[in-house]
Amino acid sequence: MSGTVHCQYLGQIGTRLKRAPLPGPLGERILNEISQEAWQQWLAHQTMLINENRLSPIDPEHRKYLIEQAEAFLFGGEVDQAVGYVPPETT
Repeated sequence: MSGTVHCQYLGQIGTRLKRAPLPGPLGERILNEISQEAWQQWLAHQTMLINENRLSPIDPEHRKYLIEQAEAFLFGGEVDQAVGYVPPETT
């Protein structure tokens, strides 16, 4: 396997993930179509969702929600924003 991938999220060539980040077909799709940089952006967004919405990754319903959100975030779709999140001001 090549060390690069054409990232569907960023629309450019990027570093390939070393292994599928999720089990099953979605994990394989992410491995083949998403770069490490885009995956890191998803992890940051996922962290906001978990923290602001008080989700537990071990709760099956919360886990299902996060997987749905990952697919929407990375491959296009309606993505939830963290309720009450205010991004820091940049100077």
